[in-house]
Amino acid sequence: MPHKRLMVCVLAGSAFAPCIGAQAAGNQAPGVVPRASPEQFELAFWNSIKDSAHASDYEAYLKAYPKGRFAGLAQARLQRLGAASGAAAPPAPSATLSHQKPKSAPAKTAPAKPAAAQPTPAEDAPPAQAAAGGGPEIRDCPGCPVLVSLPADAFTMGNNASDPSEKPAHPVRLGAPFAIGKFEVTVQQWNACAEAGGCPKLAQGLNSNVNGPVRDLSWDDAQQYVKWLAGVSGKPYRLPTEAEWEYAARGGTTTPYWWGAKMVTGKANCKDCGPPWNAERPANAGSFAANPYGLYDTSGSVWEWVADCWHNNFKDAPGDGSTWDDPHCRVRVIRGGSWREGAAYMVTSTRFKYDASVRQPQNGFRVARNLR
Repeated sequence: MPHKRLMVCVLAGSAFAPCIGAQAAGNQAPGVVPRASPEQFELAFWNSIKDSAHASDYEAYLKAYPKGRFAGLAQARLQRLGAASGAAAPPAPSATLSHQKPKSAPAKTAPAKPAAAQPTPAEDAPPAQAAAGGGPEIRDCPGCPVLVSLPADAFTMGNNASDPSEKPAHPVRLGAPFAIGKFEVTVQQWNACAEAGGCPKLAQGLNSNVNGPVRDLSWDDAQQYVKWLAGVSGKPYRLPTEAEWEYAARGGTTTPYWWGAKMVTGKANCKDCGPPWNAERPANAGSFAANPYGLYDTSGSVWEWVADCWHNNFKDAPGDGSTWDDPHCRVRVIRGGSWREGAAYMVTSTRFKYDASVRQPQNGFRVARNLR
């Protein structure tokens, strides 16, 4: 399989195209954006929103990159959108460091017990595919996400035929059983936390659909949600480790995609995956088939934050499925691709990284917790 994250060349007129051929180390061609660099992250962010008709997308870019290479263009888009709606464009953000934590994130507050949230329609609907291999479902409170319990088992993590960051494929034996979200956390579930004062309230432009996966979240935001959820449920909620996430997403399979060796339409929410698809937003949670463990949207929909610190490959990764962390780590792993990516990103081993304090419109998460 070809590498999914190609280097990108800057062409005239701010257009971008994949570079042809690899550059030798220390001999990088002018205009090439290095892979796994801050410049690539900014470019990936911009490419994900550059055709958007929503002002909040450009505002999110300017928050993350107030002095970015596309800041002027983002401001022009905001002015144009403001003129179209009859509203004034917001002022440019003050010059701050890229990746500074958004000022809108509130200080930590003691969690308060929320009113019981109703399940999303996706949770009420019959699953598109039977949960053949997963264990019993768990729901710790009326508004808590539905979990699927999974046993401790061994699997092969990573992919020797894909991106270098996914190498080497290596054996992992999980140290303990755990439970993981059947769905990604939805807007409705996030709003219950926000209304209780446990999470920041998010702009509704990107999160107006209560049945969709909540997005435009930082890793730090996700940590606030799991802390609040642990408080209201009395259970040890957390983000899944990267190994737990891949084990769950594979659903007991060893093929590149959880459904087999080749791309098949109708299995995931991505731009090459078939209907329903909308370039502006992901589909409702649970709109596509579940994997063999009964989990929905592990491929596509939104990128999912996991607990681990980013490492450029799996050399020296823990073999027991525990969190691979580093002191003062600020760059965290995201998994699974999003609805805006193509088929190559739907491979179960796909991984990427993002600054833990930065919100991005394609990033969301699902929860996990210990079973003992």
